[in-house]
Amino acid sequence: MNLNIPEYVKMLAQHNITVMYSGPVWAGGLDGLSNMLQRRLDLEDLPLESSQSVFSVFVEQMNNMLMYSAEKEPFTRESGEQLEVSKGTFILGVKGKTHFVYTGNVVSGSSAAILKERIDHLNNLEGKELRKYYRERLNAENDNPESKGAGLGLIEIARRASSKIAYDISEHDSGNKYFTMYVEI
Repeated sequence: MNLNIPEYVKMLAQHNITVMYSGPVWAGGLDGLSNMLQRRLDLEDLPLESSQSVFSVFVEQMNNMLMYSAEKEPFTRESGEQLEVSKGTFILGVKGKTHFVYTGNVVSGSSAAILKERIDHLNNLEGKELRKYYRERLNAENDNPESKGAGLGLIEIARRASSKIAYDISEHDSGNKYFTMYVEI
């Protein structure tokens, strides 16, 4: 492959991509990405609330990817222990004064249906309704049988987003779907 690095870097700059990662996602690896993102946000000298919102959306999206990715990559530790780690893509960029966070990963068909239903519901709520819904869900039992968390992540993303959550679900393989989410903060 003939990759012209300066052209690739120019393309990232033209699209205002400040951080990009694609590959295996595991809990320990998120620590490194989190630290790098915090440093990046510190360099931009953002207001504290904006910086916290960008970071919170990143954490929620990466945790969802970690827990629900249907695409796994085999990994062998030095000890010989075999693991399977989630895979996905994360992109952070800037459009004017607005940051955007984009993620993509493979999910099961049933998870895709639940994501669609929940995001559509959240996108129909306004500020006060969203805050009320968050409080209700905080005390409710999670009704998602596939959930590995409290079920508040998408609500937190919607609360911090400056516009509606954009997403796409497309066919992948074996009944799985490719799920992408785009959030502006």
